Amino acid sequence: MAEKTINPVLKQVLELGPTVAFFLIYLRIKDDTFIFGGTEYTGFIVAALIFVPILLAAMAALWFLTGKLSRMQIFTAFMVIFFGGLTAWFNDERFFKMKTTIVYGFMATILGIGLLRGQSYLQYVMDEFLPMKPEGWMIFTRRLTFMFIALAVANELIWRTQSTDLWVKLETFAFPAVLFVFLWVQIIGLQKYLIEDPATSEE
Repeated sequence: MAEKTINPVLKQVLELGPTVAFFLIYLRIKDDTFIFGGTEYTGFIVAALIFVPILLAAMAALWFLTGKLSRMQIFTAFMVIFFGGLTAWFNDERFFKMKTTIVYGFMATILGIGLLRGQSYLQYVMDEFLPMKPEGWMIFTRRLTFMFIALAVANELIWRTQSTDLWVKLETFAFPAVLFVFLWVQIIGLQKYLIEDPATSEE
């Protein structure tokens, strides 16, 4: 299916909506317990399980409307399904919390492998949207690799030492916000490496 244009606001809703929905559902049922098949589940685990079909529905809508899903979106969906299943099977919320660590760790590992080979895998993904000189991409990739490592470590420390309430809030809002600000600061700081569009520079 060819890639199609989509309203940017709708795209953001479909990409961020499932996480916000998980947060709101969790707030609503966090103090409740549910019994399925004779097993008692906490509100957190039920919210995590509800999150799975919501995420899949949003991704299906994105694919239908744009004709494309990124590898990262597919990987994240797989991780949510896999760890959501483990969470339900073992009735243990730790599996769902570990998912975030593994996702960030995986991204750091992939970028790190590229760096060891003298390549920026980030450039392969973003070069079309952010034309930049190779040295700029290598700097950007190194910094983002360390950021993913820091986020993975932070997630481990938080879910192991803090309350579920705090983890849910940080997972929903703080981690994405920190990553967004980090990316924005990097793009601003790497302006000298950006490649101008010839058509734009001639105007």
